Amino acid sequence: MAEPDYVYIPEAELEGFVTRIFTASGCTPHEAARISNHLVGANLSGHDSHGVVRVPRYVEWQKAGYVLAGQTVDTITDGGSFVLLDGKFGFGQTVAQQATELGIERALQNGACIVGLRNAGHIGRTGDYAEMATAQGLISIHFVNVAGSVLVAPFGGTERRFSTAPFCVGVPLPQGPVILDFATSFVAEGKVLVASNGGKALPENALITAEGQMSGDPHTLYGDYAPVGPRNAAGGTGAIRAFGDHKGSGLALMCELLAGALTGGGCSGPITERARIANGMLSIYLSPQHFGDEAAFHQAAQGYISWVKSCRAADPEAPILAPGDPEKQRRAKRRITGLPLSRDAWQGILDTAASLGINGPQGI
Repeated sequence: MAEPDYVYIPEAELEGFVTRIFTASGCTPHEAARISNHLVGANLSGHDSHGVVRVPRYVEWQKAGYVLAGQTVDTITDGGSFVLLDGKFGFGQTVAQQATELGIERALQNGACIVGLRNAGHIGRTGDYAEMATAQGLISIHFVNVAGSVLVAPFGGTERRFSTAPFCVGVPLPQGPVILDFATSFVAEGKVLVASNGGKALPENALITAEGQMSGDPHTLYGDYAPVGPRNAAGGTGAIRAFGDHKGSGLALMCELLAGALTGGGCSGPITERARIANGMLSIYLSPQHFGDEAAFHQAAQGYISWVKSCRAADPEAPILAPGDPEKQRRAKRRITGLPLSRDAWQGILDTAASLGINGPQGI
């Protein structure tokens, strides 16, 4: 596969452009700015799979009525230290933020809170919500699924049974938070989307065909598609593989049970008559200050992380990193170079903007 051909766009310019797109699509300026900030933040962190490559798909979903602007979560159950919320198919960046803010508020008051969220639009990069919690001194744990979206084959299988089922943990520390955030699939579906738009190629064993052959070809998941335009996972006959063999497959199952079955939003399957997909998220917020000796926790945790990172590296040019370190490095670099987007992905965003009467940035 040819090397990606990138266009580099400054952070502020891209964020302003995407904000204009979502304002034109029917969001309030505040909500449009929130969606844009989240998507551009994902690109800034190096998680291009959850960044602005999603813009055409979000606008398409909004036009179809699958995701709704201006939603406020409904409270289904409120037990003080546990809350179940319904996102009413609002933009995930809106309703998941509301759910996270509530969890943070309750955990700061009581020391802990469990928040279930169902029927949310695509919430984007889960690490964003962990970062919100760690900024307030809280630990957070997030189990996520996608109801109605079957993309991933379980260990040993060739048929789709799981969503990409992300898992995330955030731990606040004085020298900066530790954020573990990953899809339980070998790659996020967004990375297949990026690769299909001329971006970074997939590993050759990221996907599996219906016949059980390893594949790195996005057509395995999407079927036939044009160089620029929408991608439909229903068009392909293959699946994404679970990461880590039986371990990732088992964690994916737990994400489906906790974020899907327990919240009432539904698991990825079996497929029934469902017009739209939706994220579910079960989040646990813990206050180290309430739990015990916060200073002692910080000292022990920071000391241990430093010791782990002091391990002699197999490659002297690749030192040991803690979860969240690569994102910090990418943010620093991309704030200087601009955010890289493949030209096909960028053209797809420009086409979406044009369909809403929005002109792209000049000189790019």
